[in-house]
Amino acid sequence: MIHPIEHRYGSPEMRVIFDDDSRWQRMIAVEVALAKALSKLGAIPKDAAKGIADGAKKVTVARIKEIEKETDHDVMAMVKALTEQCGKNGDYVHLTATSYDIVDNALALQLRDGLDIIIKKAIALRSTCAALAAKHADTVMVGRTHGQHAVPITLGFKFANYTDKLGHDIERLQLDRDECIRGKFSGAVGSYATQTLYKVQEKLEDEVMNNLGLKAAEISTQVTPRENFARIVCDLAVLASTAEQIGKEVRNLQRTEIDELSEPFGAKQVGSSTMAQKKNPIHSENVCGNARIVRSCVGPALEDIAIEHERDLTNSAAERSLLPTVFLLTEETVQRMDRVLTGLVVNKDRMRANLDITKGGIMAEAIMTTLVQRGFGRQDAHEVLRTASLAARKNDTALKDELLKDKRVKARFTPKELDKLLDYSGYTGRCAGKAREVAKKWK
Repeated sequence: MIHPIEHRYGSPEMRVIFDDDSRWQRMIAVEVALAKALSKLGAIPKDAAKGIADGAKKVTVARIKEIEKETDHDVMAMVKALTEQCGKNGDYVHLTATSYDIVDNALALQLRDGLDIIIKKAIALRSTCAALAAKHADTVMVGRTHGQHAVPITLGFKFANYTDKLGHDIERLQLDRDECIRGKFSGAVGSYATQTLYKVQEKLEDEVMNNLGLKAAEISTQVTPRENFARIVCDLAVLASTAEQIGKEVRNLQRTEIDELSEPFGAKQVGSSTMAQKKNPIHSENVCGNARIVRSCVGPALEDIAIEHERDLTNSAAERSLLPTVFLLTEETVQRMDRVLTGLVVNKDRMRANLDITKGGIMAEAIMTTLVQRGFGRQDAHEVLRTASLAARKNDTALKDELLKDKRVKARFTPKELDKLLDYSGYTGRCAGKAREVAKKWK
């Protein structure tokens, strides 16, 4: 084994979709679907389709590879291997087809099955996020911008954002599954020319697609439009990036000096081979790393769109690498992130302690806005809070104490009124409501 997706990443059910045996099985299935369609349309003897279907069961990958060494053409090797097993019916194998009538339909089957798995697992991750959004709708914590304390939010609000992003990511992938996975059976250069000799050009493609459970492209050259592949890859990269955003947040909030969230940690798990105290966010880091590889496949997928004339081979080598990589690693980011969130450790005490770090400074906006309501100009109120906040940080004092040194502020607030304004839970706006609303929407 060389590549980690062979043994380390992706589920067995996803790996089997993209392994070599599965690829050949799907290509042979397309040949069987073709024979069935030709038989139904009267282009080949009625019993030929059954003979080819029976022969397909006897084809081995080893034999295909043996023939490929001679032909240096993988599809023709498969055709020859199938023909060998079909006796007199072998005369009808691959009739009216060109290589990419077989390859692209087999690819469509792989992509369809792969998307089904990813969508299912993305829905599970969305459900986990929605549950966290609802459970922690009222769990107050620091909201941060530029890595700095901004204003209070709730943990549920944070996860509601992820829930909604995932919801829309899934919708895009469902649309891709329905609209971007297309087959074709139009022969060399996509002209349907050979099918006209059998007077089946208007029916054969529909019959083959029906047998495979696929939709045909409205029009294609010798290959199906690679724009569709690019759209799928781009949308999978977006999903992986959403998982990465969640993973990056867990990583940051697990920092020793923050310690608000952390990954589950097994009883015998080891954080470091030498620093025994460590509990590293290795799974979230893995998600972030693999998402980078998924995104790196977007460029080649886009470049594959510009195939020369009606067909060249530049897309083929790229797709053999990038499609399994994108599907297996996207699945890995999604299912690993779901495992992290299912066992997520939430440290509410540390959230409260971190809110207190600025000694009221995080509530500057609330006090500034109330000052305006009590007669201050907005810019004047901003300057009062800016000055008081800087002084509190410099002197390591509470914002309240610095504000009460200002006669204009003292004239407008009693200490109790300031205390009320400094209540974090009173300044989370619609965070809790939004968390519950979004959780319900996607539940």
